[in-house]
Amino acid sequence: MVHVFTHTPSIIQQYVAEIRDKDIQKDRMRFRRNIERMGELAAYEISKHLSYDSKEVETPLGTAQCQILKDDVVLGTILRAGLPMHQGMLNVFDKADNAIVSAYRKHTSELAFEIQIEYMSAPSLEGKTLILCDPMLATGMSMVAAYKALVAHYGSPAHLHVVSVIASEQGLEYTRHHLPKDTRYWIVALDPEMNAKSYIVPGIGDAGDLCYGEKM
Repeated sequence: MVHVFTHTPSIIQQYVAEIRDKDIQKDRMRFRRNIERMGELAAYEISKHLSYDSKEVETPLGTAQCQILKDDVVLGTILRAGLPMHQGMLNVFDKADNAIVSAYRKHTSELAFEIQIEYMSAPSLEGKTLILCDPMLATGMSMVAAYKALVAHYGSPAHLHVVSVIASEQGLEYTRHHLPKDTRYWIVALDPEMNAKSYIVPGIGDAGDLCYGEKM
């Protein structure tokens, strides 16, 4: 199932406008915070589809029946652009374990590349709920490679949620074809195409550079 937030009017539309705006996005702190806020909002929406246990809680004046998260959540992200969004989700799922994957494009020519993974750190994923985020879902290759690498080393989660700020239609289709059929996708905005270098159009540019500065 695919959820696209900007199909429904909300404040998230303003955050998207600000990260797209070529003048506003020059403010790195504001850019990172907007990505973080979208991570928080995505996490809240995902939380509505998780499992809960009923628990009796003692208050100073009596007892109350409360709902406590039952799912064992692991928050995963792809370095480096995913860090602000990951932090936003961690602000919501504050007891979650975390998985980190270093995945990047290793170019074999000006336009061709393969996904290189050099580092991973994660708990066991077996039977857990994995929420895997990357702000830009362009080709979808990094997301698929990261998921497959995590599963190969740390086991298969019971449930998978994929979260992205901007996705291309091609990237979304690619991930839906290569990830488990029951995966839920949480996309803030869906863009129609990519350019020859596989950057999303209209997109936002390079999310990692906008967050942390240009790389060599």
